[in-house]
Amino acid sequence: MRITDLPAAERPREKLLERGAGALSDAELLAIFLRTGVAGRSAIDLARDLLAERGGLVGLLSASHADFCRGKGLGTAKYVQLQAVLELSQRYLRSEISERDVLTSPEATRNYLKSKLRVYAHEVFACLFLDNHHRVIEYRELFRGTIDGASVHPREVVREAMRWNAAAVIFAHNHPSGVAEPSQSDVRITERLRDALALVDVRVLDHIVIGEGGGTSFAERGLL
Repeated sequence: MRITDLPAAERPREKLLERGAGALSDAELLAIFLRTGVAGRSAIDLARDLLAERGGLVGLLSASHADFCRGKGLGTAKYVQLQAVLELSQRYLRSEISERDVLTSPEATRNYLKSKLRVYAHEVFACLFLDNHHRVIEYRELFRGTIDGASVHPREVVREAMRWNAAAVIFAHNHPSGVAEPSQSDVRITERLRDALALVDVRVLDHIVIGEGGGTSFAERGLL
């Protein structure tokens, strides 16, 4: 069945205009991006196929150029368009927090960190360095791999904080499993980092664990 054969209320573009982008499924949003299907498959069918093959949006959005272009109906032009869309969304989210106190916009901060970290298939530990008004100075991804005491080095975090003349920091890392529950290892390394940064008068405001559905805040959990 072609998309034009669907009732108007079920067509992705019309549905978006009537109900907003949030009402669409991942496949419907991807179908709008793809615009057309392939022989015997509508854009929605193709979108569902691609998401199933790649294990969802994370697998598709994090694919390399060569891997992405192996997908049906995809190619370099689509890859370039998608990368541009991703970068625009990250710049928009960055602009939402760059001029404001991050503590007054926790949802915007969390959305920005999700946009940066959700695409990785491995753990990445990042820092938002903030000025004395809690505005963002810089975002840096510092460590990759399993986040534990052996892979996150407090001296390097302190060095970066001093480099950016930060007054405060927010830590973030992703859980590729999709479960945003802090581990005991996460708690221990956060305590070590907090103690190390306290020696140079840099406050740790939060540590956010990014998962599939959202993020878990140490500050909200009372873990800081």
